[in-house]
Amino acid sequence: MQVRDIFVSAPGKAILHGEHAVVHGKVALAVSLNLRTYLRLKVTTTGKVCINLPNIDTFHCWDLSELRWLIHNFSGKTRSQRLDAELVKRLREFVGATNGNLDTCSMATLSFLYIYISLFGSGELPSLTLTVWSELPTGAGLGSSAAYSVCLAAALLCTSGAIPVPLKEWDHTARWCQEDLELINSWAFQGEMIIHGNPSGVDNAVGTWGGMLRFLAGKIIPLSRVPLLRILLTNTKVPRSTKVLVARVKDKINKFPSIMTPVLDSVDAVSCTCEKVLSEMTCEPITGEHYNILEELIDINQHHLNVMGVGHPALDMLCQVTLAKGLHSKLTGAGGGGCGITLLRPETDSLVVQGTVQDLRDCGFDCWETSIGGPGVQQHSPLSVKEEILEILNRD
Repeated sequence: MQVRDIFVSAPGKAILHGEHAVVHGKVALAVSLNLRTYLRLKVTTTGKVCINLPNIDTFHCWDLSELRWLIHNFSGKTRSQRLDAELVKRLREFVGATNGNLDTCSMATLSFLYIYISLFGSGELPSLTLTVWSELPTGAGLGSSAAYSVCLAAALLCTSGAIPVPLKEWDHTARWCQEDLELINSWAFQGEMIIHGNPSGVDNAVGTWGGMLRFLAGKIIPLSRVPLLRILLTNTKVPRSTKVLVARVKDKINKFPSIMTPVLDSVDAVSCTCEKVLSEMTCEPITGEHYNILEELIDINQHHLNVMGVGHPALDMLCQVTLAKGLHSKLTGAGGGGCGITLLRPETDSLVVQGTVQDLRDCGFDCWETSIGGPGVQQHSPLSVKEEILEILNRD
């Protein structure tokens, strides 16, 4: 056993530009959010495996004897790149997630048990307690399930000895090397497949590498350097179906190809221009003109998304409220409700920010000030975890 107690975290994600265009072979830019999911894995001597998810008020424990019986014919595979459909089926029956029962609790439990059994199933099963707490709202299109899967993969891989513990005695936080991150990402993607069926891989890649990623034609390229940008993140709390919204865009493209194809080309150009500006901001002094261009791109892209049919009155309200304060906003994700991001300039007065947050909350929205472009999955010393989150993670 390589590690007996480990704290890890992974960020959520937002789409900066390229929503829906990516389905049609165009560039999308995904960025990490500085709202994170935190996980503590503690190896115990209880003879049990326990998972505690306070966000969704869930606590489960299994005797090791139950799990040994479940996997008596299963051979573990610590570096498999493919989902084992037979194990997934067996675990669905074990946790009662059959007949379309796909609630958040069942999916989180399935993902955990799948990675745990895959990594330890051919040897000794360790007793452990896993506690997870997230700053991310679930079901809001912010990659909360991917951040969870990335944390699971990192902690369980370390515990199994498949990857080393990167944190040195004097460190507060540490990151894994590229090879280890690729292994974490591959296992996190399997967790995402269990939860979502056919994910793009973008969310878990952002959770793993952080910063900003370029997504084009199924290829995900982490960008080496990006500036840390302050934003407001607003959840309109309007539910939406990604599947329905994707179908709506496809229908519009089929109906008006000569109109919609240039719109998609323009969104692609917005993404590429934004990438160029952000790259400039990392290698030369940041100026007001950089922010002027980013704000214009936000406005252009939001108009394009409305043309595509994925806007919503709540998102229009978000844009109007922030524009009244001189700030620029756009939706992030599938649209049709969900979340939006608002760019904050370095010189934006704190009173303006506070007033905007209050105005958005008065509209019935949730709103946080945060940043984008932060690090991906990390190991933490307890000293580097926020006190209120550490208190939750330390509860047995």
